[in-house]
Amino acid sequence: MTNTVETVGGPTRRVRQARVAIAAVFAVHGAVTGSFATRIPWIQEHAGISAGQLGLALAFPAIGASLTMPLAARIGHRLGGRLGLRLLLAYWTLALILPSLAGNLVTLCVALFFMGTAAGTSDVLMNALGVDVEERMGKSVMSGLHGMWTTGALVGSAAGTLAAHAALDARIHFAIASAVLTVAGAFLCQGVFDVRSAPDEHPPPRFALPPKSAVIIGAVAFCAVFAEGASLDWSAVYLRDVLGTSPGIAAASTTAFTCTMAVARLSGDALVRRFGAVKTVRTGGAFATAGGLLVVFAAHPVMAMAGFALIGLGVSVVVPLAFAAAGRSGPTPSQSIAGVATITYSSGLVAPSLIGGIADATSLTVSFGVVTLLALGLVAGAGVLRSR
Repeated sequence: MTNTVETVGGPTRRVRQARVAIAAVFAVHGAVTGSFATRIPWIQEHAGISAGQLGLALAFPAIGASLTMPLAARIGHRLGGRLGLRLLLAYWTLALILPSLAGNLVTLCVALFFMGTAAGTSDVLMNALGVDVEERMGKSVMSGLHGMWTTGALVGSAAGTLAAHAALDARIHFAIASAVLTVAGAFLCQGVFDVRSAPDEHPPPRFALPPKSAVIIGAVAFCAVFAEGASLDWSAVYLRDVLGTSPGIAAASTTAFTCTMAVARLSGDALVRRFGAVKTVRTGGAFATAGGLLVVFAAHPVMAMAGFALIGLGVSVVVPLAFAAAGRSGPTPSQSIAGVATITYSSGLVAPSLIGGIADATSLTVSFGVVTLLALGLVAGAGVLRSR
């Protein structure tokens, strides 16, 4: 890939502007997710489906994303980074409207599939441009970018909570949010670098297996995303069913986990610059393993909540660093990132159901024993994220 860099105002200033722009793009992307998540009860009621059918439908975003993320590299090659991101981000912000229009299970599954294709392809391209900014700055910024995504998700969920509290029809809510985020995204994409492929570079394949380097990096990210997804979806259930806490305290554990991850990601770049990616992930893996052990052996809710907070702290920077490592691992950053993203999305897809399956066969405590072992895998596999 070659980089088209404007020199007005000096490259340092331009790179800083591009960093701000891509960080804001991450926030816009996260705001769509946060907006959608808060209105899932409304969508379920509007579609007239059961909890089991809703669980089936919620698998379709990950399926759509996993199948189409390899296309992002080809779009970036054909259109350039700036135009490609503008179109894919607009596709994502407009796709927010689709699930609110679904009137039954089939249409909801279709809507969420297309929503997943929009989420995945735009995710790959914005991470590729984030890696480009990181390379130009010569220091870690990916953790902070993912922290901005989490911040955007929290803002979107806060707005969605207000809309739900006011009993606003989700079709109206999503139409307003979609319009605002689409305009904001189009404006912000003006500030990113127009990264383009070299004239003689062959276009990436439409669909291809992830390169070997991306699979190895993705395996480490898989461990982190599995622990994240399991904790996010099952922490409240664990406190309620295993430790007998009230619904309010159980829900607080999920909120604490999310806030811990957001703060850790926003401050993670400073740690990476000081200690390096490998040592940061290895230490994070140790924290996550300790957190898993606290959860497994918890005799009191406070002990379990501290464990979930440690898991969030430990896995928070792994995925941003995995994307950064993937972007440096081959000649086509977006293709390698797509490979890692496919693996991480798959992990997020299987984690909640696998935790539930293990719990049904044994117990929820045993399920988090598996999470603890995967967290320990971060300690063993951190070396693959070493900068080249």
